[in-house]
Amino acid sequence: MKLEYLGEHLSGTSYRIPYFSGAVPAGFPSPADDYMDRKLDLNEHLIKHPAATFYCRVSGSSMQDLGIFDGDLLIVDRAVEPEHGSVVVAVIDGEMTCKILDRKRCCLLSANDDYPPIPVGEDADMIIEGVVIHSIRSHRHVRPR
Repeated sequence: MKLEYLGEHLSGTSYRIPYFSGAVPAGFPSPADDYMDRKLDLNEHLIKHPAATFYCRVSGSSMQDLGIFDGDLLIVDRAVEPEHGSVVVAVIDGEMTCKILDRKRCCLLSANDDYPPIPVGEDADMIIEGVVIHSIRSHRHVRPR
């Protein structure tokens, strides 16, 4: 999986859009009893540490079993401490990748059985750039089956 770095989060940007407080059913339609409750700024909802947050775009299928697909936008927070099992953006041997951090076996794991673990020994050239806190996927071009 390759990542395209898209830049830092610009703090101070705010785009408030309508927020409907009721849940939208994905099954049978319900009566139109939902109403616009307030304005929601996605920055407030998705970005906890603006100065430490950056975006990158996913290329590849190695994380698909976690719901991270080719073309998704990742929101990555450098202020979050990576833990065992965290989905991280790491630079290993000069290449940026998104993987699951396995501290017990000292490796980076894919979320797709077609991709083997990447061992991370003490001599490995690896930097964890941040923890993936959200992924955003466009559903605009989804085709019905």
